[in-house]
Amino acid sequence: MTRVQDTASDRATELTGLRRYTWWMVPGTTAFFLVFFGAGWVMDESVPVWLRAVRVAALAAATWASVVLLNRRMALRPRPPLDRSTMWWLVTANAGSAVIGVVSLALRDYGIWAVVPATTVAITATFLRPRPRLVLLAAAAVVAPLPGWIISVGSGDDGVVHAALMPLGLLLFIAVMVLGPLWAWDIARRLNETQQLAAELAVKNERLRFAADLHDIQGHHLQVIALKSELAARLAEADADRAAAEMKEVQRLAVDALEDTRAVVRGYRRTALDDEFANATKVLAAADIDAEMHLEPAAAAGIDRLPPTARHLLGLVMREATTNVLRHSRAAHAEVDYRIEDGAARLRIANDGAGEADGDGSGTGLRALAERLAAAGGELTWEHEGGRFAVTASLPLGRTPGNTADDAMEAR
Repeated sequence: MTRVQDTASDRATELTGLRRYTWWMVPGTTAFFLVFFGAGWVMDESVPVWLRAVRVAALAAATWASVVLLNRRMALRPRPPLDRSTMWWLVTANAGSAVIGVVSLALRDYGIWAVVPATTVAITATFLRPRPRLVLLAAAAVVAPLPGWIISVGSGDDGVVHAALMPLGLLLFIAVMVLGPLWAWDIARRLNETQQLAAELAVKNERLRFAADLHDIQGHHLQVIALKSELAARLAEADADRAAAEMKEVQRLAVDALEDTRAVVRGYRRTALDDEFANATKVLAAADIDAEMHLEPAAAAGIDRLPPTARHLLGLVMREATTNVLRHSRAAHAEVDYRIEDGAARLRIANDGAGEADGDGSGTGLRALAERLAAAGGELTWEHEGGRFAVTASLPLGRTPGNTADDAMEAR
């Protein structure tokens, strides 16, 4: 048997000190406690040598099994399973304690006969779930006073109260000594696991955020590139000069897409609402879509003063809506309305070319953006009526719980 070893996870989370303290507090103290009482039994010359040898052998078996069980209990997660090996060690510990209890009672050692049995009961309780554990301890508390009381009354010895209450006191003391530190250790382990899960969740959320940003950038650029390439192909024979100009624009867009993708990978790129307004005007015009911009003067003038999170999220909504108009609709007319209402920025993008299957909002882009706006305290909705599809985003202008990280990213 080897002592509990520190795992890499424990070292990384600074649980090493608590682990070592708990090991010395529970298995170490238990072994010392049992050996301390065993030394008195060995030196008691009033007891025959063979009987002393029986008690020492039983004590050695119970002590070794107790240390193994406690060591195993700490090496596993809370409430470890009672496998076959653990059951054998429990049987060994309880058999040794039973021998010691019978011999000690036969010798009228009313005060200390329950030391080893109480220890093995407490150790057994550590492997049980809370309800069975309480049942076991309650049953042991009821039974503990009876053997000493019965033998003391039957033999006419003095100190009946001592013979009855001392085992109960030992049981309660040892149960607290064993279960208390293990309970604290279990809580520390659960907190550590919770922290690890929180860290993993944060990483996964960041990956989802990165995937959403990459989807927004690549989907938008590739849609515009496809549109302009198709236009250049149609103009190749009728107007070669304009076709060449369109292809140069395609080349510029491809370079921009590459730079934006690299910037996202580095974590620097932030979509801004004012940039997306200007971009939407250009790409919709290139697609022969009449874009009508209704920007409330006060709202337009205050875009630069919006919190970075609001500028970024509303910019993403503007980009996603524009991309969807290019990709999914047959629109001839689009409207963009931006204003400040009731302390919130409100952005609405509508078009008149949505088909039956194009405007149901079932794509991952809008749903992902809706989740992000909801996390920032805002709302994203969409509606499809006839051939008209509209996306509406609303975001409070006050700082929201998610702003701090976004502001830090913007500052970079």
